[in-house]
Parts: sequence; structure tokens; C-alpha cells
Amino acid sequence: MSHLLPITLSHYLFLSTTLFVIGLLGLFLNRRHVIVILMSVELLFLSASMNFITFSSAFGDLTGQVFALFILAIAAAEITIGLAILVVYYRNRTSISMQDISQLKG
Repeated sequence: MSHLLPITLSHYLFLSTTLFVIGLLGLFLNRRHVIVILMSVELLFLSASMNFITFSSAFGDLTGQVFALFILAIAAAEITIGLAILVVYYRNRTSISMQDISQLKG
């Protein structure tokens, strides 16, 4: 027999908040690695998606789940374009350091 507590709405919100805070910390504390910045943005998108899905399930409405699908599609496109830009930049400069990239400002 298992005496586990059921997973409630507050558990999902705590997990979503934790993912959001980790994403924000990754953005603000790490300004040197572009890949970590992209991963932090993905965590922020994942946190927003989790909130949409959580509230959609809690209220019995599918609208939040549809929004979550759009967020995942946008996140996939964002990371694809971001990595493609990094690959092209690396081929030209042989570095993806943020100090080198910040020199591209006009």
C-alpha cells in the first residue's frame, strides 16, 4: 500500500515557479555563454507553458493547452533560429563568446 499524497495545483505551480526562477537566474547571472542564455529562455517558455496547462486542467478548459502548444512551437522556432545564427557566427569568427558578439552592435 502506498500512502503518497496526491499532486495538487500548488505542486504544479511550485514547480513552474522554480523553473521560472532558474530561467531568470540563468539570464541575469550568466552573461558569457550564449547557449546557457538560450537554455534559460527555453526554461522561461516551459514555465509559462506549464502554467497554461495547469490552469487549463484545473478549470476543465482546453484553451490553455492550445496556448501551450503555440508556446512550444514558438520556442522550437526560436531555438532553431538562434542556434543557426550561432553556427554561422562561429564559422566566421571561430568564437561564440558574448564579449565578441557584443562588438557587433552598430
